[in-house]
Amino acid sequence: MSYIGELRALVGTRPLILPGAAVIVVDSRGHVLLLQRADTGGWGLPGGFTEPGETLEETARREVMEETGLEIRDLSLMHVFSGPDQYFRYPNGDQVFNITTVYTATSRHWDYRLDPREVAGAELFPVDRIPADLIAPEVPILEHYAKTATHSL
Repeated sequence: MSYIGELRALVGTRPLILPGAAVIVVDSRGHVLLLQRADTGGWGLPGGFTEPGETLEETARREVMEETGLEIRDLSLMHVFSGPDQYFRYPNGDQVFNITTVYTATSRHWDYRLDPREVAGAELFPVDRIPADLIAPEVPILEHYAKTATHSL
């Protein structure tokens, strides 16, 4: 059983405060990689929760690799997001308050190998044409990126 699974066995669906990492993977045109989540159908960034003993940088690289098969390079810290706008309720009722460390990066290749348990699709979007059906915690992250990034890594 996973670490979060063990916690859930103890607390049920009550809110957990969980650290994790997400990555804004950008192509040479400045387009942002978004993943369509298998559980909600909404769009989000590659990322996930930190495992015990793992650094946030390791989390970022692992999650991108697990979800997309992409090997990222030039990992650069963008910002840390926390607070009420990082709340999320999963379709199964599990609740979390994310503390998300967000990085920007480029990829060594663009041949996706999506994990169908987590990801229904992947697409590169211009930063000014992000889909409206983002999962809620991603909205402030991508708004911050759109305001502050040079969009060329």
